[in-house]
Amino acid sequence: MALAAANSYWPWTDRKGRFDALRAGCFTLVLVPAAILAFQAFAHQLGSKPWTQAVHDTGTWALRILVITLAVTPLRRILDWNRLIGIRRMLGLSALAYALAHLSLYCIDLAFDWGLIVSEIVKRFYLIVGITALTGLVALGATSTDGMIRRLGSARWQLLHRLVYLIAMLGLFHFALQAKIDVTQPVLLAGLFALLMAYRGVNRLGIPLSFGSLALTALGAGLATALAETAWYAFATGASAWLIFQANADIVVYQDWTALRPGHWVALVGLGLAFVHLWRRPAPKAARRERRPVIASEAAGG
Repeated sequence: MALAAANSYWPWTDRKGRFDALRAGCFTLVLVPAAILAFQAFAHQLGSKPWTQAVHDTGTWALRILVITLAVTPLRRILDWNRLIGIRRMLGLSALAYALAHLSLYCIDLAFDWGLIVSEIVKRFYLIVGITALTGLVALGATSTDGMIRRLGSARWQLLHRLVYLIAMLGLFHFALQAKIDVTQPVLLAGLFALLMAYRGVNRLGIPLSFGSLALTALGAGLATALAETAWYAFATGASAWLIFQANADIVVYQDWTALRPGHWVALVGLGLAFVHLWRRPAPKAARRERRPVIASEAAGG
């Protein structure tokens, strides 16, 4: 019993201490970006400003993994795969680990000059947004244990952890502000986040999951992403919003598949999930035959 309890703390085992391939695979995958970054640093492949590049890469991966974490619950419903819930905590803590590495590398890049670090954070709005998101993520990570769930109570714990949606929005806003002109990656992540929120809205409204509802959700999220990208570039550059929006049609006009915009990718991901749901949808259970009430004469064999 004690050995099983000890083994359950390993990231590749389940709560009973047994090896779990899904958890092991997830744990391996979340380590891959860190391993690639370490190799690039060792091989001097991070450019002329390696610390700055490492700061950007860890921040980007923190947001990517956070969005994947938020995808667990919708994917569990769409794919009818309840085991996915077992990796949600690992993904959330991995996002926190990359976010903390993001801040740590930023401090290293500024040579741990705390006066400079604090002044930079105070005078730059995007850094205030980022540190606010990180503070919230730390609070969620610190309360993610079973012990904290018992201490806070299920209702208060769930209320606290719903802040993850606000934290994700702040993180994505920080990413977009930092990216300045080229916001392709921030817009893509924001579009995927919007798609996940739309899935939650569909569930909250009680709309049955079907190919049609999922496909319409995907197309709506893709259009919203394209409009958000258009609004950002129009505001940042002063260019015509209509001309910017028309860039989403370049793939049709020029038949150039490299012209895929974030809105296209969001719609394609959503449509792909709609097709997977169609394939994964369990067969309807056979309806039970209604039992007729036993009549006394029948029971007596009359």
